[in-house]
Amino acid sequence: MENLGFGDLSRLGPVEEWPIGRLFAVASRLSGPIVLRLVERHGVSPAGFFTLRALSVEDGLRAGEIARRLLITPATVTSVVDTLERNGHAERRRSEQDRRAVLVHITEAGRRLVAEKNQPIGHDIVQLYDVVDEGDEPAVRRFLLSLIKRFEEHSETREESA
Repeated sequence: MENLGFGDLSRLGPVEEWPIGRLFAVASRLSGPIVLRLVERHGVSPAGFFTLRALSVEDGLRAGEIARRLLITPATVTSVVDTLERNGHAERRRSEQDRRAVLVHITEAGRRLVAEKNQPIGHDIVQLYDVVDEGDEPAVRRFLLSLIKRFEEHSETREESA
């Protein structure tokens, strides 16, 4: 577990004795690249697939909004949308409400790609996280829900002070 950006973790002792927060942080850090590889195994770009999924839920988003939702840079979105356009999966159009704004829309080909790949990719991702014993699930669920609530509260507090 080197090169995770946490420094030397050996000082914490055996991984089984690490604090819960550290375990969660390491698991979160390790999960991202694994999920990306799972998506790639299905022959699609992860950023492209997740962009199309976002557009299939809410079509006509600005590139900056896509970047915010996917936690990627606007420059990455520009490159991804260029590729999606070339492949016929998305298109840019001017907003009818604000002609200065350019919105990204999913095409029918993009919808077909999401429909084709969503279930198998989702299955692989569910399998990745299917490690909690049934008896432990309520405690893990409570922990994660509490953590999400705390993160949301912290986020709201940070936004208010900005």
